[in-house]
Amino acid sequence: MEFEDDAFVLTARAYGETGGIVELLTAQHGKYAAHVAGAASRRMKPLLQPGARVTARFRARTSEQLGSAVLEAAGEGPAAIFDDAVALAGLSSAAAVAGGALPEREPHAGAFLGFEALVAQLDAPQIWPAVYVRFEAGLLADLGFGLDLSRCAVTGAVDDLVFVSPRTGRAVSAAAGAQYRERLLALPRFLLASQGGLAQGDVGAGLKLTGHFLERSVFAALNRPLPAARQWLIERLAGAGRL
Repeated sequence: MEFEDDAFVLTARAYGETGGIVELLTAQHGKYAAHVAGAASRRMKPLLQPGARVTARFRARTSEQLGSAVLEAAGEGPAAIFDDAVALAGLSSAAAVAGGALPEREPHAGAFLGFEALVAQLDAPQIWPAVYVRFEAGLLADLGFGLDLSRCAVTGAVDDLVFVSPRTGRAVSAAAGAQYRERLLALPRFLLASQGGLAQGDVGAGLKLTGHFLERSVFAALNRPLPAARQWLIERLAGAGRL
């Protein structure tokens, strides 16, 4: 079994004296783990950082084997944001959420494209937190738990959608949800359209929204909590005044 694919590194850990086990989010083959020879070398370390963009050549005798991978750099990776602790927290959180949520060896092209879009915006501090929320919403959709924000679940209206039902994931209009607002999740405008605008509090509301459904629909079924890296991201954003 062999293939070559574009990939992002999600995690890497030492294995043996010089090797490592790397978890990759590939463009066409989904999440894959593989052994990487020489992972402890100085040359390889930059390629094994979460978010590093690589070309991976994977090889295994059978489809059940762990297999091995040869990695080559395919871009500058996270080096461009090494001086931005908040952006690094965003990258670490995205890698941890994707790594925890996605099944092994199952194609999820949407998750790869969402991760790629986020990485491309991490040097734009006013934009990427909203892109991060969109990444999580897209991941939910790719896993079959997408939010339905097209119309009000109660009235069918397509205007003034400001809430989401925490039970169904469907949008609710301001009028229909007014008396239940304490039980509903806020729907930030930027999730409705790319030109929806970004107001104070929108990123925090978006993270609460996607976090609710990630926890309930994905991680609870796996008997796992949401990754700690995600909470660290929220704390970093709050400290920087970007929630």
